Amino acid sequence: MLAGALLCGGVPAYAQQFSASLVIAKGDGGPAVPAGKLRVAGLKERIETPDAANGFFLIDGAKPVAYFVRPASRVFMDARKSSQLTRLFVPVDPDRPCRQWQAMAKLTGAVDELDWRCERIGEQTIDAHSALGYRAISAHGPEFTGWIDVVHRFPIRIEAEDGSVLSVNDIRDEPQPAEPFEIPAGFRRFDPQLLIEQIKHSDVWVEKPPAQP
Repeated sequence: MLAGALLCGGVPAYAQQFSASLVIAKGDGGPAVPAGKLRVAGLKERIETPDAANGFFLIDGAKPVAYFVRPASRVFMDARKSSQLTRLFVPVDPDRPCRQWQAMAKLTGAVDELDWRCERIGEQTIDAHSALGYRAISAHGPEFTGWIDVVHRFPIRIEAEDGSVLSVNDIRDEPQPAEPFEIPAGFRRFDPQLLIEQIKHSDVWVEKPPAQP
């Protein structure tokens, strides 16, 4: 099944349309707890998490871009390093997942794009989904193990060095409307760095005095 899915010319080069839930199990052996919701349509993705309850993440792997959208403020901003989910849970090529993981790492400023490599570690069936396992290694950070659903072309399990596991559960294959993956009309782009620069030039900003010899 794995070989057929990978070699068949009819398999699209992007993820299927589906929705799912995210769960996390800490390395201390405690029970898995909800970590968010996920929607995927091709190379576009929407992630909602309890840690960012005032907004949601939008990812477009074709560009690539990753934004955090805050509906109450009607703004959106670059996601940067605000969530590992936007770097790891993205559509990938089951044969070469590190290529997309590298692109998202570079986009968020996490690591240099040339430092990543993926080692194939085997095959496994996870919740009835055939998956390929890879160990992703970077000279700038800890390694992790990712299991890629061959059919959905998407990571369904990420295992960190500390033993914690993030999983995609309850995958539901269903058409996704376009609206949830778009930034709503009228929202403005917010640049936190610009705000910092504005504060620096106001009376609020106080530079730290130089150290005395």
